[in-house]
Amino acid sequence: MDPVFLQIGNFTIAWYGVLMMLGIAAGYWLGLKLARERGLNADLFERMILWMLFWGFVGARLVFVLTSWHIFEGIPFPRVLLDIVNLRNGGISIHGGLIGGVLTLIYFARRYRLNFYQYADLAVPGVAFGIIGGRLGNIMNGTDTVGRVTGWPIGYHWPASARAFHEGMCRPNPNPDMDLSKYCHEVGGQIMMTAPVHFTQLYGVIIGIILAVASYFWLKSRVPGWAFWQFWLWYSILRAGWEETFRLNPLTIKTYLNQGLDAPGIGLWTDTQIFSVPLILVSLWMLWRLRQRRQVTVPTVPVQSQS
Repeated sequence: MDPVFLQIGNFTIAWYGVLMMLGIAAGYWLGLKLARERGLNADLFERMILWMLFWGFVGARLVFVLTSWHIFEGIPFPRVLLDIVNLRNGGISIHGGLIGGVLTLIYFARRYRLNFYQYADLAVPGVAFGIIGGRLGNIMNGTDTVGRVTGWPIGYHWPASARAFHEGMCRPNPNPDMDLSKYCHEVGGQIMMTAPVHFTQLYGVIIGIILAVASYFWLKSRVPGWAFWQFWLWYSILRAGWEETFRLNPLTIKTYLNQGLDAPGIGLWTDTQIFSVPLILVSLWMLWRLRQRRQVTVPTVPVQSQS
């Protein structure tokens, strides 16, 4: 597992960016196809996508930096500014990207007097594909979104070829809850993290696949907003309840932590888990409203009496 996809001299292209862009390209193509099939303004939607990508990446990086500032602590100025804007090695928040994309859609909907939900629904498959590509890129990077040490049978031993993982995990961390250096030993002349961890990057890939498949069925409903709010609901549930529960992230509210070679490798509550709770509640409320509205607007067919 090597983070570098291509290197020419000092110029490198990371697997993370390549896989992320492949996922976005798949969503881009599918979104335009659906827009044409539904009789929407495909040319305008194409412009929306481009601006959603730009502001999505801005939002994704900004939220990541704000919620992971411990990574940048101690880096001298002005180098820290370069590290903040450097996306080649990963480090984005999917929630931040979603917020940036949604705000862009709101702007276009208001400017051109469009139905926001009609276009927002079409972006759902693309976001799911982007999650798949991004998490595959995290696997290639090794240290991104890594899981907690666990004694469960599903614990994953990273291979010796994943040098970026071992180098990152064997570096002492000032936060004792995230310091895995005690599990590092010299093996064959290489310092390796020998303890099994939750393969949370793979959990994220599976979540993306689930959302991509589910979006096919959500989009069968022609109720504007149904696919949009279903995505927010199930992404928040799966991300907070599955991936984030086993992920090596700082605990903002430390209510439960049980990790180690004889432990499940669980931690509560991270920033993402806290942020997901109101998202789940809002999504449930909006889906209930959409269902109620659909029931009210369904035309009734009068029954004619037979003489």
